[in-house]
Amino acid sequence: MEYRQLGASGLRVPVLSFGTGTFGGRGPLFSAWGQSDARDARRLIDICLDAGVTLFDTADVYSNGASEEILGDAIKGRRDAVLISTKTGLPMGDGPSDWGASRARLIRAVEDALRRLVTDHIDILQLHAFDASTPVDELMETLAGLIAAGKVRYAGVSNYPGWQLMKAQASASQHGLPRFVAHQVYYSLIGRAYEDDLMPLGADQGIGALVWSPLGWGRLTGKIGRDRPIPEGSRLHETEQFAPPVAQEHLYRVIDAIETIAAETSKTVPQVAINWLLQRPTVSSVIIGARNEEQLRDNLGATGWSLTPAQIAALDAASDVLPPYPHTPYRQQEGFARLNPALV
Repeated sequence: MEYRQLGASGLRVPVLSFGTGTFGGRGPLFSAWGQSDARDARRLIDICLDAGVTLFDTADVYSNGASEEILGDAIKGRRDAVLISTKTGLPMGDGPSDWGASRARLIRAVEDALRRLVTDHIDILQLHAFDASTPVDELMETLAGLIAAGKVRYAGVSNYPGWQLMKAQASASQHGLPRFVAHQVYYSLIGRAYEDDLMPLGADQGIGALVWSPLGWGRLTGKIGRDRPIPEGSRLHETEQFAPPVAQEHLYRVIDAIETIAAETSKTVPQVAINWLLQRPTVSSVIIGARNEEQLRDNLGATGWSLTPAQIAALDAASDVLPPYPHTPYRQQEGFARLNPALV
């Protein structure tokens, strides 16, 4: 397994990490994702550790805390061998202090996560969403306090607007506080919007990408194609309403390109899709998920080899879309492109 620095931090993480959204299976969304109990989780974690995957990602909102509880139980006796990443900020109840990133909410959320995970520290704490109601200085000071207390090692965000992430970095720098080093983002061959603003920001600010849903919400598993509709039993039937949208013809164009390269390389469609991500700038780790051992072992096969430059170019071309304004003229107009070729 290859390891990379997490952004500009000193933390080294495996290029593949394991997402535990399939642990617990509570509620309409997460029950469709997977229903692994502690025994199933231990088996999947055993396979991950044997392969060098040491980073496990969860969130308090996953199955209303059950994912954290099962992860904590599954790693008993080997806490020092793993890195735990968890997220908070989304609603955990209907009360006014059950959501967001206020000082009171963050401190309580961390204490609750530590209890569920049966540990004394969280390696990477990420804010699951931007909370416009909490002042940025309060947010960064609270995180700094949790880091100083040893309850959190590193801080990051997830699904954050670029301008708010830059404000947070500026606030931390101004006050001499720890800065964000990770951004958990949606990024895939059928969802490349991360590249427009967040990737350049990450490169400039030393923020490593932890990629969620690298298979485009289950659309790049090899089970779907031009003549292959969503099969029976696919979780997409229950969860597609929550998925990042993609135009059908664009999806098929990308799948056609992946399948051609999969045949050339004797790799699977998921392995090609994940390997492409591993070649992208700022990507520190790609989070893979699996409901069973077969899926996990297939995803693990995305490492240990590399696509050729020609294959990467073919995937780039098939998955390319014209970015929104203000990036559009930098792609369409020669004068704009000359001003900043790095954006092209």
